[in-house]
Amino acid sequence: MTFRNGLDSLLRPEDSVLVLIDHQAYQLANLNSHDPQAVVNNTVALAKLAKAFNVPTILTSVIAERGGLLFKQITDVFPGQDVIDRTWVNTWEDKKVVDAVKATGRKQLIIAGLWTEVCVAMPVIQALGEGWDVTVITDASGGSSLESHQVAIQRMIAAGANMMTWMALAGEWQRDWARTEHVKELTEVLISHMAGSGIAYLWEQQLLNTPVADNAS
Repeated sequence: MTFRNGLDSLLRPEDSVLVLIDHQAYQLANLNSHDPQAVVNNTVALAKLAKAFNVPTILTSVIAERGGLLFKQITDVFPGQDVIDRTWVNTWEDKKVVDAVKATGRKQLIIAGLWTEVCVAMPVIQALGEGWDVTVITDASGGSSLESHQVAIQRMIAAGANMMTWMALAGEWQRDWARTEHVKELTEVLISHMAGSGIAYLWEQQLLNTPVADNAS
């Protein structure tokens, strides 16, 4: 087994491409591994994060006329961008999606989707077999049951996939706070989607901008 470790194994925005798979109404209706609201929040955060770091993002759905369009909160992040609608259950068997990913020239493939046991696991396992460096964002994905989600993660790890959450990805892409070109956009994502940390940041800014009372007599 080859371990994924060392500095070069960390994700870099300039080498990353994100594929968001089947975040649709039908799948969300039977999402039981997570709080559905949390998955929507995390997926939108992931989409905004990719946009902030100029990471190409491929949007894809499966039979949208029956399963529903991708969540509006996601497509609003990428106005005007086409969503690739598939008949293939396995995204990696759809030539349009694979060609779009290859056209970016990126080698670090990042995937999130619904459901984990089907629409995430299948393309991840195939892409790994073709030599891609694949990361799954687990909290922007979800399964029809907790068991389904967890077993899928175990299966993908056994195949060589890397597992992360969207906040861990943010840390690896930012890497150094001296890199200021994306800090403003990243901060806005944290404010909107990182709950207590976002509120704490706003409070900090409030305190920094509140004049100290002069109690001198």
